[in-house]
Amino acid sequence: KMAADTSVEILQKVLENEILQSTKVVEEHLDAELQKLDQMDEDELERLKQRRLEALKKTQQQKQEWLSKGHGEYREIPSERDFFQEVKESKNVVCHFYRDTTFRCQIMDKHLTVLAKKHIETKFLKLNAEKSPFLCERLRIKVIPTLALIKDGKTQDYVVGFTDLGNTDDFTTETLEWRLGCADIINYSGNLMDPPFQSQKKYGTSFTKLDKKTIRGKIYDSDSDDD
Repeated sequence: KMAADTSVEILQKVLENEILQSTKVVEEHLDAELQKLDQMDEDELERLKQRRLEALKKTQQQKQEWLSKGHGEYREIPSERDFFQEVKESKNVVCHFYRDTTFRCQIMDKHLTVLAKKHIETKFLKLNAEKSPFLCERLRIKVIPTLALIKDGKTQDYVVGFTDLGNTDDFTTETLEWRLGCADIINYSGNLMDPPFQSQKKYGTSFTKLDKKTIRGKIYDSDSDDD
């Protein structure tokens, strides 16, 4: 019993010492920072303040510019012609090609509405595929819903149906956010190597397999049941 008590005491002392050491390091760091501030003259402090203000102003201006170009909300555009104008004036654009009768488009709408508010740096649009045959042919859109991911006016990537989103209708907004992050079309702060639906799998979520039906020249729903 004595030996056990002694080892506990030793451990406790070691632990206390560790805490003291790390506290000391933090304190020394703080002291150094404070000393640096103390040594700064009025001019230097003023310059520092100005730089911070400039950076804030820049961020604010950028935000205003994005808002003035229609970022920050998920919008429907009336025609193909509008598509070209919208894409031209924004660096990052996500465009959802949808159809009224396709149930999965409504699921996509729900998630895109949330992401448009969160990722103001990207423009989120939707366009009726039936009203844009030229674009659908040019962009080779065969399955609805499809998201076209456009960077600097060029289509870089597509999210076709829900295949990349865990193959389920119940995918989360985080999963779509991760997929858009992989395409570098939004500023993604999570870990790209760890898709959110991976953690769902651990809990035994059953995924409904999707059929991707594409026949040349015809657009198919990703939730269509015909053979």
